[in-house]
Amino acid sequence: MSVSDQRLAQIAARFAELEARLASGTLEGADFVAASRDYAELEPVAKAADAVRSMRAEIASLATLDDPEMRELAEEELARLKAALPGAEHALAIAMLPRDSADARPAMLEIRAGTGGDEAALFAADLYRMYERYAAEQGWRVELVSANASDVGGFKEVVANVAGSGVFAKLKFESGVHRVQRVPVTESGGRIHTSAATVAVLPEPDEVDVAIEDKDLKIDIYRASGAGGQHVNTTDSAVRITHLPSGLVVICQDERSQHKNRARAMQVLRARLYEKLRDEAQGEEAAARKAMVGSGDRSERIRTYNFPQGRVTDHRINLTLHRLPEILEGPGLGELISALQAEDQAKRLAAIGE
Repeated sequence: MSVSDQRLAQIAARFAELEARLASGTLEGADFVAASRDYAELEPVAKAADAVRSMRAEIASLATLDDPEMRELAEEELARLKAALPGAEHALAIAMLPRDSADARPAMLEIRAGTGGDEAALFAADLYRMYERYAAEQGWRVELVSANASDVGGFKEVVANVAGSGVFAKLKFESGVHRVQRVPVTESGGRIHTSAATVAVLPEPDEVDVAIEDKDLKIDIYRASGAGGQHVNTTDSAVRITHLPSGLVVICQDERSQHKNRARAMQVLRARLYEKLRDEAQGEEAAARKAMVGSGDRSERIRTYNFPQGRVTDHRINLTLHRLPEILEGPGLGELISALQAEDQAKRLAAIGE
């Protein structure tokens, strides 16, 4: 997708206007916040556009150079610029792609053990640790919202809030069924078992994004249950919230305070309702977007972690990496996510060109 010189000039003018407004010191409150947001969103586009404009201008200048003594040097530079220009134009096209409005938001990460019993619960815990480590590498903050521990030390279900820069933009590709193939520690015969866990990544909305009325909620308070010892509450602090119009149910019992459990349950409920509203609002567009790298539906197997062969395969883009330990430790996960983002961008660019 080639961007016209006129469009490049428009981008530069708009960026300069925002820069001047922010530097003027006259903006306050909501106006300053809105201008700052627009500036941050336009900055990568403006930089990419400036690079393309500079290259095109230099190519045009060198092409008309008449000085015989400089001609040889000019031709070398001209060849270099012409070779580099398509890459710069491609980077600009990617920067100009429409953004998912939720990309910059924090996210609610939900992991649930699937088929496989105790082994699935242990794998769910492995996945949670993988995301914790990846988040730490990204400079994100992970806050545990609720956890239902299994008897063997894994998780039947774990929910966490992940906050930081561009969280949903990266983690949204993790939604789906993750399958593991390995010999369980409890398996004396050395046979490989296949288990699974489901991952859901939901963008976290602001309170204004989702209106929840008290009359639509059924709230039950009861005594929390746990794995024993310090994890068992002796007061009625566990909270179960049912959103009557949608039928969504959220349970939170990790905190000893009923007030904190209710606040966290509402946080999860708001995220689930927001995702539901997003899907309904985007309709066919959402289906097309998700089809690019898999539907993200929790019933779809998206990735297999094979321990005997030390490999991880993402089935949506047919990518296999023989670096399973590094991926589970967090750093290697970035390569998978980058590949999924690149595929998403390529499909969206192709769709624009059709």
